[in-house]
Amino acid sequence: MAFDAADDSAPLFLGLDLSTQGLKAVLISEDSDVVHESAVHFDRDLPSYGTTNGAIRGPGEGEVTSPVRMWLEAFDLLMERMKTAGVNFSRIMAVSGDGQQHGSVYWSEKAESLLASLDSSQSLAEQLSPDAFSLPNAPIWQDSSTTRECRELEAAAGGAQALADLTGSRAYERFTGTQIARIRRLNPEAYLKTSRISLVSSFMPSVFLGEIAPIEVSDASGMNLMNIQTNKWEDALLEACGGPELRTKLGAEPVPGGTVLGKISPWWVQRWGFNPECLIAPFTGDNPATVVALSTPGDAILSCGTSTTLLLSIPPADTAPKCFTSSHLLAHPTTLDAHIAMLCYKNGALARDQVRDQYADGDWNKFNDMIEQTPVGSNGLLGYYFSLPEIIPPNVLGNFFFSTSPPPMHQVPENEVPAIVHPRAIVESQFLSIKSRIAAILPEDAPPLQRLVISGGSSANPVIRQLAADIFGLQVFMAGKEGAAEGGAQLARYAWWREQTGGTFEEMRAMDTEGKRMKCVAEPKPERTAAYEGLVGPYREAEDHVVRLCEGLKN
Repeated sequence: MAFDAADDSAPLFLGLDLSTQGLKAVLISEDSDVVHESAVHFDRDLPSYGTTNGAIRGPGEGEVTSPVRMWLEAFDLLMERMKTAGVNFSRIMAVSGDGQQHGSVYWSEKAESLLASLDSSQSLAEQLSPDAFSLPNAPIWQDSSTTRECRELEAAAGGAQALADLTGSRAYERFTGTQIARIRRLNPEAYLKTSRISLVSSFMPSVFLGEIAPIEVSDASGMNLMNIQTNKWEDALLEACGGPELRTKLGAEPVPGGTVLGKISPWWVQRWGFNPECLIAPFTGDNPATVVALSTPGDAILSCGTSTTLLLSIPPADTAPKCFTSSHLLAHPTTLDAHIAMLCYKNGALARDQVRDQYADGDWNKFNDMIEQTPVGSNGLLGYYFSLPEIIPPNVLGNFFFSTSPPPMHQVPENEVPAIVHPRAIVESQFLSIKSRIAAILPEDAPPLQRLVISGGSSANPVIRQLAADIFGLQVFMAGKEGAAEGGAQLARYAWWREQTGGTFEEMRAMDTEGKRMKCVAEPKPERTAAYEGLVGPYREAEDHVVRLCEGLKN
């Protein structure tokens, strides 16, 4: 996207999104208008790293990592593309953003000195990799290798529910605490040589600051290490995962979004022409960033990216919100004592892509046509597509199919399912799982949801948007595919604005209008919504059967 800003001297705010598959940039103006977008796609633009969808699987069972050097190289490539598009870096007054949640970066004892002495004639990758890191690859959210550590952490906390009450989530394989515990157990030498541990989100501002940045409070709540009520590290959990030294490795207590961490390091000023007064704010996780960009009270956010995620903002209240072992409760990045309830599914876009490739010849138009040729409820067929070990329900793996017609419900072999049914069945399955769980995570006194805001790559698909409207029974609004990066830009703008005014994030956003970027893209059809209401019970019944089948296979 070419740079587009009428006033060539007005301030701009940069949001960066380091997702699983790429690095994206969004520039917004002081009026919140998006004036530029750029992106780097890891597989396509940096093929030498050998990633598939931005990740490397193995060598151990369930291990999924990404090369940290690839991320560093992507920063330079992204800046080059922004420069070519005509971006004037000197107008950028603040930088923030987000990273894929739960990924972790392990800095070496040389890291601080290397960050502080970057030479602008050389790239980030040349100067920082490999010497700045004790591990060359970062475990990411798709990793499922820490089941043993999860059970040990839950036992140390007094059980899964006790851990959820304390941290907002039960122990999940992808969460950072258990990732640290596994590295400490299997690679004690690397753990000993690790001076600091960052999340992906705090790794990014570290590169901009020239020193290791603190972890942001909302992303910290996806680690199983922070007390969700106090927003501080919990010593007993630190001890269980990383020993007495882990507090030092994590650094200071988590910080809220919009905090000014410092000014941009000279490397960025000298190499790319950034303003030396440019502020660096904490980066958050991709899901909280999406909430920051898109959410208003009464909204549900459906992120249809690599993972499929539902996000609900929960305002401050006298009583703490409930914690469930099938969902997450995160600290809010900008609003003290507020929270975000989240349902997250590992088998999102990748599973949809696999169905498209296998049954629709890799063609989204054919995929959509097949959905529209299949009736609501897929002729009584329920499909479950878990190519990766799933999060909700936990650790299910494989494809499973059930028919409700004729009753009673019975399992169906995959080879007996007509090819035309699969595209509708996978989207219905993913959305019905979310629909069946919304009531449990909403506070009892919460008003009804007013609308569904959809984001992520699949939000561009009009057929998927209509299915969302019909299944959830809500109007669907859309605000562009890059909600997370835009949220990062809003956090940058907030840090700068708060320095000027001392105001709150809500006060800043109250001055904005939704404008052209938030528009209704699908209206629910009541008869279809009623049909899906009737499918929730059968869906959960069949899902319970899938869980029992997978447990039987393990035993």
